[in-house]
Amino acid sequence: MTTLSSSPTIIAPSVAALGVDGRTRTYEVRTFGCQMNVHDSERLSGSLESAGYIRADAGEEADVVVINTCAVRDNAAGKLYGTLGHLKSRKDKHEGMQIAVGGCLAQMDKDAVLDKAPWVDVVFGTHNMGSLPSLLERARHNGEAELEILEALEIFPSTLPTKRDSLHSGWVSISVGCNNTCTFCIVPSLRGKEKDRRPGDILNEIRLLVDDGALEVTLLGQNVNSYGVEFGDRQAFGKLLRAAGEIPGLERIRFTSPHPAAFTDDVIDAMAETPAVMPQLHMPLQSGSDRVLKAMRRSYRSDRFLGILDRVRSRMPHAAITTDIIVGFPGETDEDFEDTMRVVEQARFASAFTFQYSIREGTPAATMPDQVPKAVVQERYERLIALQERISLEENQKQVGRELQVLVASGEGKKDAETHRLTGRAEDNRLVHFEVPEGSPVPRPGDVVSVVVTHAAPFHLLADAPDGAALRIRRTRSGDAWDRSQAESCGVPAPAGESGAPRAVSLGLPTLRLGV
Repeated sequence: MTTLSSSPTIIAPSVAALGVDGRTRTYEVRTFGCQMNVHDSERLSGSLESAGYIRADAGEEADVVVINTCAVRDNAAGKLYGTLGHLKSRKDKHEGMQIAVGGCLAQMDKDAVLDKAPWVDVVFGTHNMGSLPSLLERARHNGEAELEILEALEIFPSTLPTKRDSLHSGWVSISVGCNNTCTFCIVPSLRGKEKDRRPGDILNEIRLLVDDGALEVTLLGQNVNSYGVEFGDRQAFGKLLRAAGEIPGLERIRFTSPHPAAFTDDVIDAMAETPAVMPQLHMPLQSGSDRVLKAMRRSYRSDRFLGILDRVRSRMPHAAITTDIIVGFPGETDEDFEDTMRVVEQARFASAFTFQYSIREGTPAATMPDQVPKAVVQERYERLIALQERISLEENQKQVGRELQVLVASGEGKKDAETHRLTGRAEDNRLVHFEVPEGSPVPRPGDVVSVVVTHAAPFHLLADAPDGAALRIRRTRSGDAWDRSQAESCGVPAPAGESGAPRAVSLGLPTLRLGV
């Protein structure tokens, strides 16, 4: 087993964080892709702020624009180069502006990024995110682009400084990389083999987040439930869930994404017996056809998949289960697609992320025969979308009349001027828009409100107050942290709380962090 460094990574102040006029330079990070990329972007932001940069205000033209790319989603390259073309015109007018491209597509394309967009200043990969400040400094000093792509990790990304987007909720990576060989997926070649973090490091990071005000964490990994295989404990993930559930102040634990082939009953037991683990599961199906699953090298079949859902629901009756599905995988026949429709009908997913198959160079599926015509894929995709929307609506309608505990969000919905609605997530992760009646106290992001569902739609729930009664609000440490952050942003002093002054940038592991 290769041991990666788990000591906190210190990012030194950079001279490039100051402009020629002595002004502190601003940055913006744009994220394409999955939750892993979102969390990686928090690390990129933390690294830049540790180096002395400050985040640009909304609508402000940043001095440094970082694009964290994805190579999995459809038209990833087209989206990147379209964005870079737009940024070139801005850079031509903005003296000293720098553009950096990182993430999965940078790792895959390497020199191609600079060949296609020579105005880019820095290209870095998935294994060296912490190098971004020094690469920007070198590019400015040398007056030429810097390209640095490592083939393997040297440190866990979690050791990098992190600038979290949310005070009430945080991402925690428990592993990096993937050992599976799904024929449609480029991730293993870009992220490398799975490397598991030590349980103590993970739990310390969770405690740090809770100390800073978080009520909720989401455990991340390419296959979270295979956690522990590297150090020989196939029940490590269930143990980790139970241990995290004992951390005082942590109210909500989520995780994504597990692999059906490695999903065992001890994990289901841990979910059901740990109150902090939320009644929610994202379980990627990919296809309901056993023949297609075999061609995808997905080492489970539809009966096993449905059996997992049955066992989860027997222990957690109100669990909301979501999934990923690919339509039009090479060789998919009408009969194969009907199998997918059948499994979706049986599974009763709360929602599904559905994708039309698209070729990813470097994957076995890219060269498979019998690529499905685009028109056929589109027709099947539309049928699947219609089916899942019907099921989502029916499942959401079952929520009408239920009382839900909603964790108020700050960025998932805008306050409606007419209905005075705010937005948050229920325990099962359903999106809930709720009314703030006239004269009612207004909850803060991170507070928890008790609401009764009054209306259902396929993608959200509504909780209005027909009698105009004031909201029932539980004020939380997360709400207090939000108050402090607002006071600081306005330059108004605020109490620090029990654990000391709030931190804008955390160094993650295990005890070091930067002050505000």
